[in-house]
Amino acid sequence: MSEGEPVLIDGPAPVYHRILLKLSGDAFAPPAHEFGISERATMLLATQLRDICAMGVEVAIVVGGGNIWRGRQAPGMDRAHADYMGMLATVMNALALQDALEKVGVPTRVQTAIQMAQIAEPYIPLRAIRHLEKGRVVIFGAGMGVPFFSTDTTAAQRALEIRAEAILKGTKVDGVYDSDPNLNPDAVKFETLEYLEVLQRGLAVMDATAVSLCMENRLPILVFDFRKEGNIKRALLGEPIGTLVHGAA
Repeated sequence: MSEGEPVLIDGPAPVYHRILLKLSGDAFAPPAHEFGISERATMLLATQLRDICAMGVEVAIVVGGGNIWRGRQAPGMDRAHADYMGMLATVMNALALQDALEKVGVPTRVQTAIQMAQIAEPYIPLRAIRHLEKGRVVIFGAGMGVPFFSTDTTAAQRALEIRAEAILKGTKVDGVYDSDPNLNPDAVKFETLEYLEVLQRGLAVMDATAVSLCMENRLPILVFDFRKEGNIKRALLGEPIGTLVHGAA
């Protein structure tokens, strides 16, 4: 099998053909620690992604960097400097995921918003689309390349530029709740939400800029628990997991 010719597996048709997967830095962290990169966690992601690529789904990924650096934990630092350090942390996660994907036979490209030619391609939307069409997973690092923008906003922007059909946001909980389910045992989970309700209630889906971009362009967001093995595939098959954020009917 040559690169760009993935082995497709017969089975139920996926709901989406091209997706943008948003992963926080927590997706790469060791289970008992807040910081660092876990080989086990990264390989678990890679095997799940291999399975959905085998379904014929084109996958682009935006990664966070909170497992390595959180700018808010350095309150005395200039915000722009802290944000640039966070962008570099996302590149480290992108390279770790690329390594894991290549080990399980998935051709991968890393593109960064800050040029670093020796380790990644510069972000070029049309090139990213071409990689996706050839069956390669594309990982976007370094956020937007400018401070004061979150990786949530980056995910929405990149998804629109590559013409993704949905954003799948992997989180540590199984959807969106009306309050923190870790603190409130009576928290109520939403099966579906409209963009405006997310903004008006200040629900923890994505930041307001990202949700507004998705609302303006009617780009659905599916929030789900990425830690449960097989959940990415279940989401793509349309199984009722997580919370779907969408426009009014």
